[in-house]
This record gives sequence, structure tokens and C-alpha cells, in this order.
Amino acid sequence: MPPETSIIAIDQGTTGTSGHRLRDDGTFETIAEFEHRQIYPHQGWVEHDPVELGRHVDAICDRAGHAAALGIANQGETVVAWDAETRRPIYNAIVWQDARTSDVTERLKAEGAEELTLQVAGLPLDPYFSAAKLRWLLDNVPEARELRRAGRLRLGTSDSFFLDRLTGRFATDLTTASRTSLMNLETLQWDERLADLFGVPIECLPEICPTAGAFGETRGIPVTASLVDQQAALFGHGGRRKGDAKITFGTGAFALALAGDSVPRDPRSGLESTIAWKIGDAPCAYALQGGIYNAASAVNWARSLGLFSEYAEIDDFAADPAIARGLVFVPALSGLSCPYWDRHAAGLWLGLGLDTTRSDMMQAVLEGVALLSETVLAAINALSPLAPVLSVDGGLARNRYFLRFLADATGKRVRVPSSAELTGLGAAQLAMIGAGLADIDTLPPPPPPKAEIAPKAPLAAALHAQFTEAIERSKAWR
Repeated sequence: MPPETSIIAIDQGTTGTSGHRLRDDGTFETIAEFEHRQIYPHQGWVEHDPVELGRHVDAICDRAGHAAALGIANQGETVVAWDAETRRPIYNAIVWQDARTSDVTERLKAEGAEELTLQVAGLPLDPYFSAAKLRWLLDNVPEARELRRAGRLRLGTSDSFFLDRLTGRFATDLTTASRTSLMNLETLQWDERLADLFGVPIECLPEICPTAGAFGETRGIPVTASLVDQQAALFGHGGRRKGDAKITFGTGAFALALAGDSVPRDPRSGLESTIAWKIGDAPCAYALQGGIYNAASAVNWARSLGLFSEYAEIDDFAADPAIARGLVFVPALSGLSCPYWDRHAAGLWLGLGLDTTRSDMMQAVLEGVALLSETVLAAINALSPLAPVLSVDGGLARNRYFLRFLADATGKRVRVPSSAELTGLGAAQLAMIGAGLADIDTLPPPPPPKAEIAPKAPLAAALHAQFTEAIERSKAWR
């Protein structure tokens, strides 16, 4: 970078919004953090106030001062509807976790429509993705229909709402568009067949742009990158080559692996084919993704039950792994996603006895998140081979027992980067590239990792099979 320049990154996530600055000497610092309300109108519904989210994004931009470029990471599948003239949202943002459209996706699945979404969008039918949520807004918010008749309705993921407010440009990027179930992975454009399937009008959707490039300006700062938070995190982890993978253990756990410059697709795998990023005119980088709905949220739920008080209590356990002692936990507290896609699956413990302690139960919870992560990685590896190192971040990446068990369960070296703000770092690095201040090959190398854990006691195949059997019981529960 030229002297005295810096890059601003905004990470607008599920529980909060943070702003970061990447300086020309390579230092990376947080400049602001805000939490926002979680709104639960009904069971299975999750919403955010888009005005509150926008206010936090604005506050970070105001605090940033002079900068050479700005990059924004977004929640991915969270959607907003608003008035094109006033930029006023007409309903709360419907969050990626929201399950209100389960009946719609189940009906479409029963009608055989999943073959189309898998082949064209690379995604299974699930309320997790944006399309059915956008249709819900049209069907249930009277103002949406009025604005559509007037030609003023805008429907989009949260990033397009922020970009419209910040720069006046109604746009999204390829990574985010690829999470909607409305974009064709081959043409990289909205697909009429998918739009017709979900009943979402293409004329109300944003323009699709590369991940790194010119999006416009806000407060004199060029916005030069916009992408999904998970993809930003993969870039921040240093993912550059096919097979590089990371898992972010936040509210849920999200595994993302680079799969090359062609679309990786196997409808039987249960994986999500998606876009990793597109930089200017360079070919798309594709990725495979698999998520777990409950990771840190499962641990926090267990804490609310009184299974532990302080996180230091669950950093180490004197006993052998719980699963080796016949105690298994399936963290399907919000159902199962990849590769099973079963919203009706239930969280459960198997193997409880009168001698089971709180410590045993917590050990099983941590192991269950790790084992479900291994299931996702095994599915990815079968379709696109993975590198021997797995990079991880998020709250659970601070738990020593979890990291050791994850290494043993996956058979991979588990690397913990020294920075905890990899989503913001990835967004800043891509904004630097989008501004023409660097390219993907000249970015500074990442600092040495905080820790790297090698597998020491790989789990026996019988224990993996035991966990698979527990998943099947979870799916059979109704």
C-alpha cells in the first residue's frame, strides 16, 4: 500500500457489527463494536431490525475517518425488503436461522423441485437460504405488494440494503447471490427458472457484481469489496489453494473449502456448492460449504441448564473421551443441516446412566460438535480432497479439549490463527485488492498461528459409526 493509507472492514454479523482497520504497516485493529437485538416473534422465527443494523454500519463509517477503501462482510442468507425511493425497510430483516418457510421448502421438495435447485443453484431446498424468505415478504407484507405495483420494491440480502444506503447502488456480490437459491452457478446471473419456482420477481433483485471491485463511494471512501462473512473468513484464514479449508465455530459452525475454478457438484453429497469469491475479471473461485446449526449455541444452551458455570471448567477433562465410554450427544438442537438437511431431527444424549455427571455431559456436547464437523468435512473430502491442515476460529477455538478432540476426530492438524477477527481481515484484504493496492499474490503472509494441534489418538472407526447411528436416531425422532 502507498504510505499513510489504511483499509476499513465492516463485519455485519448475526449478533453484532464490528469495524476494523488494516494499516499500511500490516497492523489490524478493531475500531468499533456494536451488539443488536435478536427478535423472536414466534417459535422458529428470527429477525433483526434493519434500521438498527444500518445505524451501526453508519457509525463505523463515521468513525473510520480517512481510508483508501472499505470492505463489507454480511450475514449471507439474511434478507430485507425496502422502498427504493426512501430506502425505508418495510419489515424486519429475516435472519438466516429463521425457519418460518419450512412448509414452503418441504412442499417444493415433495414436488421434486430440489433437483432444479441442486443442479442450477448448487443448493438443497431449505429455509436457511434466501429465496423462500423473499417470497414470504411478498406474500405477508401488504406494503411489499403495493411497492411492487409502484415499481419501488427492492428485495435483497442484507448487503444490498447496506450498499444501497451507503453508495446509492442497488447491488450484491456473487458470494452472497450464490446463497439465495436464485443464482445460476454457471451463468453467474439470476435464473428465471429459479425465480419462477420461488415466485420472486427478478426485477426487484439487485445487480450481481464481482466480490472485489468498484461498488461506489460512501463519505469519500471507495467501497471495493462485499461478500458473505464465511467467505471473508476463509480469505482471512489464508485460503488460496484448492483444498484449503476453515471452520468457524460461532453460533453455528460453518465449514468452507476451496474447490477450484469449476463448479463442484454432486446432488447426493448433501453439500452446498457456492462461490468463494470473484476478483475483478479473474475466473470465479468456487467452494464447497457445509454448516452445523448449533455449535457455540449448543455450549451456551448447556451452560443455561447448569452443566457448567465458567468456560475454564470445560477446557480439560480427566476422563477418557465420552464417546469411548458410550456417551454420545448429537447437537441437532435446531435440526441437522449438511449433509442431512433434516429440520425435524432432535438434539439428544445417548448412553446416560445414574453415574453420568455434568462433566461427562459437557464433554459429550463438545465432542458432538466436533464429530458433526468431521461428518461435514468427510463429505467435502469425498467430492474435493482437502489439505492436511484445517484452520479454525470462533469461540470454541479457544477450548483446549475441543481442539484436541477435533484433531483426533478429523485426523487433521488443527490450526488456530493468531488473529480472532478473520472475517474483518478477509474483507479488508479483498477491499485492498479491489482498490488496486495489492493482488492476491502480493498480500502480506499471515502471522504465525497461535496454535497448531496434531492428531495424537485418532478415533476408532467403531466410534465414528456409533456417532452415525446416534444421528440416525436423531433423525427418527419426531
